[in-house]
Amino acid sequence: MGYKRPVRILVVEDEPALSDQLARALAGAGYAVEAAADGERADLAVRAESYDAVVLDLGLPRIDGLTLLRGWRESGLGVPVLVLTARGSWHETVEGIDSGADDYVAKPFRMEEVLARLRGLIRRASGQPSPVLRSGDVALDPRLARVTRSGVPVKLTSHEFRVLSYLMHHRGRVVSQGELTEHIYAQDFERDSNTVEVFVARLRRKLGASIIETVRGLGYRVAP
Repeated sequence: MGYKRPVRILVVEDEPALSDQLARALAGAGYAVEAAADGERADLAVRAESYDAVVLDLGLPRIDGLTLLRGWRESGLGVPVLVLTARGSWHETVEGIDSGADDYVAKPFRMEEVLARLRGLIRRASGQPSPVLRSGDVALDPRLARVTRSGVPVKLTSHEFRVLSYLMHHRGRVVSQGELTEHIYAQDFERDSNTVEVFVARLRRKLGASIIETVRGLGYRVAP
């Protein structure tokens, strides 16, 4: 997709259980996730950091979601925003879209739908029309969490898939070992950059030695 930074998602939701559920699902899908529990914190985060997408609940304390969204768009912030609305609240949905939302999901929702809509938002924002990523004879479909080599499915562990997915999203760019480590481990886990080398070695055995290039002293790269 040509990203020049980690694929980062900001979850803005004031219900702790739902926020945690979203964060876990997104992290499991390979995204780097941050969370904000109110509109004020979300506004500070979006104006200070770069995100690939925002999952935004409209009913927030301190600053409501619609006000946030309007403020971001008026400031020229074009980050893709997926709005969470109450089911049956058509006026809220219309207001959200008119305020600059890129898509919406009605509560209660299936997590698979949230993930699919986010993939679409990020893909469109990055100019990548096809969801399938390819490098040589290796293809990765993030929708199905499926990897094939010359059309034959290849079984990967979750961490191997995250490493390959991240490198293929950034194909053509050198990704440092530290950046990969940040991406594949949740914040509450002890990170060990040496394990990245293990995952890369396994991927080479399964997909061919040429799939991942080592750029000495800088990191790893997958050919575009």
